[in-house]
Amino acid sequence: MTVHDQDPYSQGALDSDPDETAEWQESLEQLVAAKGHGRGREIMLSLLKRSKDLHLGVPMVPTTDYINTIAPENEPDFPGDEEIERRYRAWIRWNAAVTVHRAQRPGIGVGGHISTYASSAALYEVGFNHFFRGADHPGGGDQIFVQGHASPGTYARAFLEGRLTEAQLDGFRQEKSAAPNGIPSYPHPRLMPEFWQFPTVSMGLGPIN
Repeated sequence: MTVHDQDPYSQGALDSDPDETAEWQESLEQLVAAKGHGRGREIMLSLLKRSKDLHLGVPMVPTTDYINTIAPENEPDFPGDEEIERRYRAWIRWNAAVTVHRAQRPGIGVGGHISTYASSAALYEVGFNHFFRGADHPGGGDQIFVQGHASPGTYARAFLEGRLTEAQLDGFRQEKSAAPNGIPSYPHPRLMPEFWQFPTVSMGLGPIN
């Protein structure tokens, strides 16, 4: 039987013994009913591990548990207003996506990376709102390396803050053709010395240099 070991829902053409399969399923159901979901999970994990040892080609488990290093009861309260932050984070995601989308419009066609910021918006916003310190902080400012492809999100945030204009967002990746409103696709302090601290594309080479 051919098994696609990257597809957790891969099935063989036919079950060679459906009655036996039904007995195994019934056993699992009875175990969970008698000893709970936790015990059922333990048995299933042990079987998955053993199936790997036996080289059965069972599909891999596609996700892993997220285990916080801080116990839930020891976590501090969120320092901000989660509902407000969630709301304007959605605005920033939208403006970032539209910035890239409009850069792909006919006659322009320069495009960009439309989803990088969307997947990391919460990370950046928690940093900007509650951790990163500006240059005027008594203890000194932080040095922040922004993932290069996520620049539309940083631009969209700056737009909400009034630091960039709509015309500048519309000039994304058009430094020459949309001058003086063109802004670079990647962070670069030579092009925007009052905005970016470091060139971060490639993310590896920029910080190393």
